[in-house]
Amino acid sequence: METRHIKVLVAKPGLDGHDRGAKVVAHALKEAGMEVIYTGLHRTVDQIIRIAIQEDVDVIGLSIMSGAHIPITQKLVKLAKQEGIDDKMVVVGGVIPARDIPRLQELGVRGIFPGGTPFSEIIGYINENVKKS
Repeated sequence: METRHIKVLVAKPGLDGHDRGAKVVAHALKEAGMEVIYTGLHRTVDQIIRIAIQEDVDVIGLSIMSGAHIPITQKLVKLAKQEGIDDKMVVVGGVIPARDIPRLQELGVRGIFPGGTPFSEIIGYINENVKKS
C-alpha cells in the first residue's frame, strides 16, 4: 500500500512582499518528497483557510516577515477552528523574535522557525509530527 505524501500549504499572509524565503522553503519541502502548494503574495487569512480546505492539506505554513505574526496567526487559528480544520498543523516562519515564541505556542502553533532555521530542521519536524495515512 502506498503512503501518501505530506501536503503542505506555504502561505504569505497580509501585505508582506518578501517571498524569496517562502519559495526556497517550499522548494526544500518539495525536494524532501512533500506535496507543496504555494499561495503567492498578499493572501488574506480567509483565502489561506479556503485553500487549506480545498487542497486538504496536512500543514498550514505561514511565512511572515512583516512583524504581524501574532495577529495574523490569532485570526488564522480562530478561523481554522470555526471551519473545523483545527486539526491541521500550523507552523510559522520568518522574522519571529524569541519573545513572541511562547505566545505563538499558546495560540496553537506547533512549529516555529525563525529566519536562518536549517531546512533539515523544518523538514524533520514536519515529517516527525504529521500523521501519514
